[in-house]
Amino acid sequence: GFSVSGLSLPLTLTAGQSKTFSVVFAPSSAGSVSGNLAVISNGSNPTLNIPLSGTGVTAGTLTANPTSLSFGNVQTGSSSTLSEILTNSGGSSVTITQATPTGAGFSVSGLSLPLTLTAGQSKTFSVVFAPSSAGGVSGNLAIISNGSNPTLNIPLSGTGVTPGALSANPTSLSFGNVQIGNSSTLSETLTNTGGSSVTITQATATGAGFSVSGLSLPVTLTAGQSKTFSVVFAPLSAGSVSGNLAVISNGSNPTLNIPLSGTGVTPGTLSANPSSLSFGSVQVGNSATLSETLTNTGGSSLTISQATASGTGFSISGLNPPITLTAGQSFTFSATFAPTSAGSASGSISVVSNGSNPNLTVPMSGTGTAAGQLGVSPASLSFGNVMVGGNASLSGTLNATSASVTVSSASISNSEFSLSGLSFPFTLTAGGSANFTVTFSPSATGLASGTISFASNASNSPAVQSVSGTGTTPPQHSVDLSWSASTSVVSGYNVYRGTTSGGPYTRVNSALDALTAYTDSTVQAGQTYYYVTTAVDSSNTESTYSNEVQAIIPTP
Repeated sequence: GFSVSGLSLPLTLTAGQSKTFSVVFAPSSAGSVSGNLAVISNGSNPTLNIPLSGTGVTAGTLTANPTSLSFGNVQTGSSSTLSEILTNSGGSSVTITQATPTGAGFSVSGLSLPLTLTAGQSKTFSVVFAPSSAGGVSGNLAIISNGSNPTLNIPLSGTGVTPGALSANPTSLSFGNVQIGNSSTLSETLTNTGGSSVTITQATATGAGFSVSGLSLPVTLTAGQSKTFSVVFAPLSAGSVSGNLAVISNGSNPTLNIPLSGTGVTPGTLSANPSSLSFGSVQVGNSATLSETLTNTGGSSLTISQATASGTGFSISGLNPPITLTAGQSFTFSATFAPTSAGSASGSISVVSNGSNPNLTVPMSGTGTAAGQLGVSPASLSFGNVMVGGNASLSGTLNATSASVTVSSASISNSEFSLSGLSFPFTLTAGGSANFTVTFSPSATGLASGTISFASNASNSPAVQSVSGTGTTPPQHSVDLSWSASTSVVSGYNVYRGTTSGGPYTRVNSALDALTAYTDSTVQAGQTYYYVTTAVDSSNTESTYSNEVQAIIPTP
């Protein structure tokens, strides 16, 4: 690797004269090299040896540690710094002249250029990532030097994320009505809706009776993570309460307020209206019914679990536990007194609930009175002979003795008899009476008989009246017609009949009548008929209708 330059030979030097030239060392490989420069002349020292030595070394080379920088998630508005080390791994010095970062948000600090690194020397500096917006960013740090690798690229990456932010679900908590001495618990969920972690350091509930459970602080929520806990309302007194749950964190909304509300209510309490039931006098065999209303006068719901009636003849209906009454709600049912014997009676309704007065009693009283007697007179009605198609009526009387009597209905065993003059049900006071009419309308000849049964609350119900009558054959009616003969020559006459004046008419003779008279034996009792005649000549030509006559048939 040694050579000479700048020395042209042969060369003559006069006494005292000098010649300067260059010796060059250009090593081809690393390592120590020894050599010699032999100068041959005609001087007294014909061979002059000049020892040569040198060491071949490798070129300077830059390396990076780490070879790339990943900043991960960095909150927008903040920054993250990573260390980078440049080392001259070659055998000779390297001068760094430029360090250029690319990619939004990347920068370099702590590296003053130009910078020379001797063999094996290192330099540590910082790379900073300060994202201005959310999203992934890729970049590069280009190191320019005179080393064997003049451009060293260090890849850069990072992700800008939005600040952590807390949200509440639900945004407010309403506990509604809660009974004093009890408590109500609702769930609340906090979620980190931002792009970076949030640490919750404090959760403070204000407002009488509100508290938090199931939230151990501090707690850190990563992006998108949620935490569910409980808020409890245990009212100390009746009335509405407003409060707030303040959640303190290092999120973009450092104080998150969750409104709280609830109402303390008094326990449910049953009241009865009326507070007692008096049925007065009720006839044995009858019953009387009164309404009773139960109302929840407390501030919270209660449940009726049992309701029973005690006392002979007393009962309740329409109340089928369990029944829940909200605050202020009422329920109406019926109580009945049906005495089985005469005399005073007492009883009660017992209502069991989970209200503040768990056992409510409603006293009941009433007096049973003896049943009345219902009489019917006459005991039997005989209509004699009545023509079929006609009718006959007879009167009767109902009377009450001993006590009032309520007559509820009447039934007749034979449809040829009918009853009128009474409207059911009706009540006869003791000593009172009511008149009625029975009508016999025979539909066939012969003897007809039956009974009329009057149902009532009397002790002798039903009261029965016998009825009888005989249907007789009605008379057979006919209409005799005659008219003046036609002035023309005729073969005979036709007779026409209608049920409406002016027609229409229907012919009643089956063949021409040669006479000027006709008897109609097909009439019905109680009807009215209208007749006309026509004349028919030998050519079978019929005249117009004659004048009209009317015939009224008797009934029967």
